[in-house]
Parts: sequence; structure tokens; C-alpha cells
Amino acid sequence: MAIEFTKYHGLGNDFILIDNRSSLTPVITPEQAVKWCDRHFGIGADGVIFALPGQHDTDYTMRIFNSDGSEPEMCGNGIRCLAAFLTELEGISRTKDYYRIHTLAGVITPQLTDDGQVKVDMGLPRLLAQEIPTTFTRADNKVINLPLEVAGRTWDVTCVSMGNPHCITFVENVAAIPLETIGPKFEHHPAFPQRINSEFIEIVNRNYLKMRVWERGAGITLACGTGACAVLVAGVLNDKCDRTATIELPGGALEIEWSEIDQRIYMTGPAERVFTGKF
Repeated sequence: MAIEFTKYHGLGNDFILIDNRSSLTPVITPEQAVKWCDRHFGIGADGVIFALPGQHDTDYTMRIFNSDGSEPEMCGNGIRCLAAFLTELEGISRTKDYYRIHTLAGVITPQLTDDGQVKVDMGLPRLLAQEIPTTFTRADNKVINLPLEVAGRTWDVTCVSMGNPHCITFVENVAAIPLETIGPKFEHHPAFPQRINSEFIEIVNRNYLKMRVWERGAGITLACGTGACAVLVAGVLNDKCDRTATIELPGGALEIEWSEIDQRIYMTGPAERVFTGKF
């Protein structure tokens, strides 16, 4: 059976979007998602996103299968793409410029802006070791600038959960990090029982940071929205950046704010339609 899809990307972090509004069960399996995401024998993507019916007083439900078949709690670039996809599905019947979307990380609210960007209320960052989760410090401790040995080297790391786990390391030159070899060692480190997304950050100034990321379940990607949010939080906690900053990723830039008023994280960035098809 042929299934219709639309491909979107957020700063090069690309996804296959499927209209799954008729059922809460994804129309393809994680194993099939792996084949769909294959860049040589499939469509090619970092993940498959399903637009499902809403739950618990939300407009829609988001589920995502990574390119390795695993299922993350949420995806920042992905939810921007989903919001843009939903406006396409609703067409002229769309009556509002924001959605309440149920995810495994809680309710996330993306808002379509007049300039075509998507601003997302990403919620509150979670900072305790048990919330990341990680085991290399006490469960009720925050993980701020603590030493972690990976691949025979000690790294000073800060960990943040945005509903999914992130380990942030500040470095002098982010381009010099051998991400393809060190990324998997962070992801599968025994201190992270649910694996980890790893971000390496170069501080340009207090309002501009450069970031490279190894994503849990997807490997090196051009952008990571939840990662950019976690990076800003880590930068503030380590007094390396202000509460609003531009995060430059290989695929482009995101604007991130950690509000002093409500303590929530707001992410603004693009979501672009690439093509549609059947598979």
C-alpha cells in the first residue's frame, strides 16, 4: 500500500511527515521507518514524524521514529516542521496560528509567525540528575560543569533535559571536535541509562554561540532544536551567555530565549517544505 508523505526540514534537520490523523497508531513500524530514512534506498531523513489525533485536551499528538528506529520524547526542529505541515493539512479551514501538541515530553505549543518562522514554547528545562537521567552524580543534584571521562579524556559537562536528555560541553574550537568518533561514546556512556544527545559549544560572545551536535538515534545532524534550547540553559548556568542568544548550527541559526518572567524556553526558527510523494 502506498502511503503519502511530505518532506520538511528545519535548518537541514530533515523529516518525513505523515498524515496519521485517523488513528493514534503510526501507520508504519519503527523497522519500516529505518528503511524510509535510508538516504540511498529510501526517501532519506533524520526521522519520520506522525501527525496523530489530539489527546488530553490538545489539538494533535506528535510521535517520531528516529532513523535508527528508536523513539525520542520530542524533537524541536521536528515540531516546527509538524506545525507547518498541520497548516498545510488544514488549508483554509485553519482558524488559529498556534497548536497545542501532545508529545512524550509533555504539551508543546508552536506558533506560526507573520514572517513564516515558527516560535515554540518548549516548556521548562529540567536540571536534576534524575530528570536527565544520569547516574554520575546524586539523583537530586544538578549537573553543572562536572567532570565526565569519555574516551580517555575528562570533559567538563552540563546536563539539561528538555523532555529529552542533553549533555553540553564548552570547547575552544567546535570545528576541531572529532564528532563522528566522540559522539557515539557520549551517546552510549554508562552514565546515561537512556543514552544522550551531545552538544559541543564554542562561545563567540554572550549573545552568539556555535554548536555541533550528535543526536541520540540519528548521529550527526545539521541542527537540533531541543539541543539548542539546552545549550542556552547550560550557557546561562555557567555564566557564558545571556538569556537570549543566537545559536549557530551547521544548517543555520535558531533564536533561543530563557524567559526571566515565566522561566520557559522559547525557540524560533524556520520549517521548510521540500517535496511530497508516495512510498
